[in-house]
Amino acid sequence: MAIDNNELSFDRPIVELNGTLTLQSRNYFTALEDLIKEQIVLSGIGSPEGVVEAKATRRYMDTTGVSGSVMYIKQVDDIAGDTSMGWVLS
Repeated sequence: MAIDNNELSFDRPIVELNGTLTLQSRNYFTALEDLIKEQIVLSGIGSPEGVVEAKATRRYMDTTGVSGSVMYIKQVDDIAGDTSMGWVLS
């Protein structure tokens, strides 16, 4: 029977006998951490285009922006290999 290492199970321990996390627990908490990080809005001064590296769907707030130019969203992971490109105003 295959076990999904990204889901915790109530019938399996989350720590090994030596006190370290099991592989299943490490994978689960790493995936959870990645999800939480994706929800945090990045912020800074000015446009993120060409400056802030991120994966698609991340949000960025220009703290000095004016109405209509405050919130950006990353639409593509990279442009020609540059992960700081692909931001658009939302």
